[in-house]
Amino acid sequence: MLATQNGLVLEPGQGKCYWVLGDLYIFKAAGIETKEDYALIEIVVYPQTGSPSHIHSREDESFFIQSGELQFQIDGQTVVATSGTFIYSPKGQTHMFTNLSDQPAQHLGWLMPAGLEQFFIEIGIPADDPTAAPPPVTDADIEKTIALAPHYGLTILHPSG
Repeated sequence: MLATQNGLVLEPGQGKCYWVLGDLYIFKAAGIETKEDYALIEIVVYPQTGSPSHIHSREDESFFIQSGELQFQIDGQTVVATSGTFIYSPKGQTHMFTNLSDQPAQHLGWLMPAGLEQFFIEIGIPADDPTAAPPPVTDADIEKTIALAPHYGLTILHPSG
């Protein structure tokens, strides 16, 4: 990583890595580096994983699919997103994504303004070897996620929600 007076340069593969509920989150830019304007995270979504249905109260979220295929649920509508698809989800909108395929999918996630990246760091596990298989998601991981979400203005909905 190269930090300059006017910006930040990360080479491919660079960034702090965390396992978050079975997926790999690579932090490209955090709020501390963007004057809290936004955070940018590269996310590898492994087969049969993804995010639960949720609502942000503080930030807008955008997704740019780099590879693979993700199924999004956005306010009750289903969108199958493939490489090159861009999705913008304003705060207050119910959404989720799932990798239903048998191959990893990769996308960039923007959070505007920054702040929620700290939630992912807090619930995540440092990925010392991002090429390793993801660790299993435990009941304790899920309980911690549900307990901490409200502190970050995040509402996690039940599967029926």
